[in-house]
Formats: sequence, structure tokens, C-alpha cells
Amino acid sequence: MPRTLITSARIIDPSQQLDRVTNILIEDGRIAAYDVPSSGDCEVIEAAGLIAAPGLIDMQVHLREPGREEDETIASGTAAAAAGGFTAIACVPSTEPPIDTQATVEFIQHQAALAGHCRVHVVGCVSRNREGKELAELGQLVAAGVVAFSDGEEPVFNPELMRRAFEYALMFDRPIINHAATLERNSPGVMHEGMVSLVLGLSPMPAAAEDVMTSRDIALAEATGGRLHIAQVSTAGGVEIIRRGKKRNVRVTAAVSPHHLALTDEVLRSFDPNFKTNPPLRGQRDVESCIAGLVDGTIDVIASNHTPLAQEKKMQDLDLAPFGVVGLETTLGIVITKLIEPGHLTWLQAIEKLSTNPAKILGLEAGTLKIGAPADITLIDPNAKWQVSPNRFKSKNGNTPFGGWELKGKAVGTLVGGDVRWRA
Repeated sequence: MPRTLITSARIIDPSQQLDRVTNILIEDGRIAAYDVPSSGDCEVIEAAGLIAAPGLIDMQVHLREPGREEDETIASGTAAAAAGGFTAIACVPSTEPPIDTQATVEFIQHQAALAGHCRVHVVGCVSRNREGKELAELGQLVAAGVVAFSDGEEPVFNPELMRRAFEYALMFDRPIINHAATLERNSPGVMHEGMVSLVLGLSPMPAAAEDVMTSRDIALAEATGGRLHIAQVSTAGGVEIIRRGKKRNVRVTAAVSPHHLALTDEVLRSFDPNFKTNPPLRGQRDVESCIAGLVDGTIDVIASNHTPLAQEKKMQDLDLAPFGVVGLETTLGIVITKLIEPGHLTWLQAIEKLSTNPAKILGLEAGTLKIGAPADITLIDPNAKWQVSPNRFKSKNGNTPFGGWELKGKAVGTLVGGDVRWRA
């Protein structure tokens, strides 16, 4: 493998609290040295004016394949990830069949290797067939390489099953990732319960449905010593519940999606199904609380919850259209435009939420640019201004809530193990 030298980049690495301009030498797919002068025996990547960050990692991606290839394939989803600056993603088991066998895990790993766009880490099912009735073969899934357990967008409703899942997963030091919502309070809902849902006459999804499940899961994690990751926080109450849990040293981490930081339920007045997501877009107070949770460390991760849906599925009345938005190619731009530019987060804090913390939670050898670490690097142009054009996405479908938005900041290069997998 040739030596590669990234020159004149602004290195931002939260794992080392590093923020300075220098050169990075890559040898044999790993970070070899800093401050190395240019020489004739290196492939040079000129990065003046660019940020070099540890490769971004998305913890919540629906790749759909196998079984839902009309929505996304592993090849198209990973291409979207690389174009969005993600060197690694964790795919959740929203597939048909679900990821509850070694064979399905190995299929996804094989397809991801053939695509060659980014690293794909597999999240296995908590329950067989995601039905919430009995545990999947967690030990066999770990042997196949899964990094966490989840039933995807289906919460684990049965508290006894959830308790046993925590205890079993603890033996393998794997987190349980749960979508916090109670079925009884959330179904059949369309949007956040509030004044807007009342005016529009749409079935509500109350914040309490999320808060109750968040409380239950934290209580079970506290009782078992298990590791809990809340997949998508969207309510002010949920943020406060997690904050209190962390103060009691419960092993809980949490993520928030960009659309829950940039949009409120007011946009549903348009009746555009591209704004229909689960958890639903909430009120302004919830948005402000989620941002505050990021700032004070209550929320550890920003994850896209990339949920592609075929156009014919979304082109229905709002109450009939399925939940879900795509986000791999807009997450970084939204974070820069809505969090870094206004001063809510520093670059170090933002990269920590997008790379360093996801790596720690999933137990990956990633999220750092320390000497000897894999050369998974995202090159970012912090000043690039661009318009979100869904028809230009690498993703198979363009169900984004940000179509037409002007954003600042964009990934312009994605290196995995020192290899350039995508370049603008």
C-alpha cells in the first residue's frame, strides 16, 4: 500500500483534544505520524482550508437489504454514507428477514465488502423476527460480529424480555439500542401531540409515550447493570430523564437526529409526508432541550436515522404514508449550519458526537486520529455552501425534509483505511 500524506489540514480530534494545522502521514492503512514534510515517495492529498476529522460514524442507519431493496440497497446506502462523510455505519435490523441469524449478518457483511464504500457494522435483533416474544440467539449473533442489539423501529415492549436482554448482552459487553415509545400511547399516531395536531385534526403521538419508555428502560438498565442506548431522543422530558439517570451512574447513552434539532411540528401544516418521521417532529421547547442536552453531554451522539422509502410509498396522504426520512447526506451540513455556526457546539464537540462517542459506544477501533489508529478520515470543507437536491443523492430515494435548503459545510473526501472511497 502506498504512503499517503495529507498536507496542511486542520486536524480536529476530540480523542486527543487536538485542533491544529499540520500534515498527516498514512502508512499501511494507519496513522503513522504528524508534522511530516512532503516527499516524492508519498501520494499527496492537498487539504489546505479543509478539516481532517476522525471518520464520521452513524449509529442508526436502515440499509433495508435484504428484503426491501425498493427502498435502499447496501450498495446505494453505503455510497450515500461515504458521500455524507461517514467512514462507518451501524445498520439496524429493519430488513426482511430481520437480522436474527448468523447467515443474515454474514450476508450484509459480504454485500458491504463488495460495495466497498465504507465500513458496515451490524446491529442484531434483540428478539426473534423482531416480534418481541423471545430472545434471539444473542451469543451466535455476537460470534458473527454484531456490535449491538436492537429491534429497530420496533421498541422492545415486553419489560421482562428487555430485562433478560440486558442481562444476556452484559455477558458480551454489547449495548441494547431501543426506540423509546410505548405502543399504547403512540398508536395509531401521525404527528406530535400539540396545538398543531389539534388544529390539523391528525392523530397525536404524545411526548409521554417516549418519556415513559425512556424511564422504564433506564430503570431496567439500572437494575441489571446493562448498557442502554436510546436511539432517538426527541422530547424535553426524555432529555431530563436521561440526565437524571446519568447522574445516578446508570450506563445509558443517547442519540438525537438532525431533523429533531432543526425542525418542529409546525412544518406538518404543509401535509408533506417527507416531514413524517418516528419519533415525530416535536415542539420548539423540545428542540431547545435536545440542543441543551447535546451541549451539556446528556446526549452523546448525533445519528441520522437514515430511513429511505420508495417514492410510491411516500406519495400518499399524510396519515397513510409511512414514517421515515433519509439523512446520511445531509447530517453533517445540518450539524454545521444549525449547531456549529450559531455557536451551540464547537467543532471538537460536534466531531465527538459524530465520531468519537459512537466508536466508544459500539466498541470500535475508530473515532480517533491517534498514531497507530486506522486511517479512517473525513475531509470537510467548513465553508462550502450548497443546496440540498434530493435528485442528486447517492441514496436510492430522496425522502428528505431538507429539500431545497441552503447549507454550509460539506464532506469533500472520505478515507477508509487510508484508501479514498469518495471524493467531491
